[in-house]
Amino acid sequence: MQTTSPEKIVHEIAESTDNDEELVSKMYAEALEDYRRDARIMDYVPLFAAKRVRQNLQSRTAT
Repeated sequence: MQTTSPEKIVHEIAESTDNDEELVSKMYAEALEDYRRDARIMDYVPLFAAKRVRQNLQSRTAT
């Protein structure tokens, strides 16, 4: 299974949502921490964290 570096994930989210990488990085780290706290299988944690950050940023711009 190929994994993508957190830096690349943060950069892609920041670029696609037109947000600062520092903000996205903090949000991503928080989402990872939340998911890791309860996860039994860690394989999809980065995917779910990235999805949460994207949705949160998109909902901010939609309002």
